[in-house]
Amino acid sequence: MTAENHKARLRRLELVFLYAPRYFITACTHSRRHILANASVHESFVRFSLQAPEHGAWVGAYVLMPDHFHAFVAIDDQELSLSVWVKSLKNSISKTLRQNGIGAPHWQKAFFDHLLRSAESSTEKWYYVRENPVRAGLVSRWEDWPFRGEVFPPEYRSEH
Repeated sequence: MTAENHKARLRRLELVFLYAPRYFITACTHSRRHILANASVHESFVRFSLQAPEHGAWVGAYVLMPDHFHAFVAIDDQELSLSVWVKSLKNSISKTLRQNGIGAPHWQKAFFDHLLRSAESSTEKWYYVRENPVRAGLVSRWEDWPFRGEVFPPEYRSEH
């Protein structure tokens, strides 16, 4: 086969992340029940997120809405899948909900995730997410929404 008859093949690039890949995730409650925007669920979310680095995950900014949450998460453990981590988070929050007398089911089975490829992408998503409570008519300024925050700064890294 001559060079002119041979189609050049595109090579797959070996995707290497110098830092842990970051995801924007959204998970919704079952039947969009309004069960998340309260102090005990917020405390449960933060407590789980503070322990997440022990399991290879780092939670950045987040917003808990009444019927869903948004979070920015980095996974730095190749053994940990994002879906396993989200399932663990949902289970942790469900335990708190049960303790508060809120019966199951608590969650939609699926969740949405988007791999963030740039700081610009992260910034655009954050501007959208932080305004959710304002668009929903829950507060007049996003800063006034009590169920939001940042667990680890966006530059989070594992020590290993």
